[in-house]
Amino acid sequence: MSMQQRIQSTLGLLQPQHLEVLDESHMHSRGTQTHYKAVVVSDRFVGLNSVKRHQLVYGTLSELMGEFHALALHTYTPEEWAKVDAAPASPTCAGGGH
Repeated sequence: MSMQQRIQSTLGLLQPQHLEVLDESHMHSRGTQTHYKAVVVSDRFVGLNSVKRHQLVYGTLSELMGEFHALALHTYTPEEWAKVDAAPASPTCAGGGH
């Protein structure tokens, strides 16, 4: 199972209404399976600010966190997702040590 699949499977614990995990390693200089973007839409985020949402995601991923370099998180409640319907694009890597 790829790291992308492992992240997606683990984030399923949050019972998301929408879940998208993208491998963006090709945009960076650290090799394969290093950089990911996750879009998570869940009722579990209702009433939580972005810091608390990210802490919930990181806690859910716990042991996997040390196995990749970066995770760009986009967390939404179902109501918020209905308004935006798409996560922002990731910036191009600046290179160097990223």
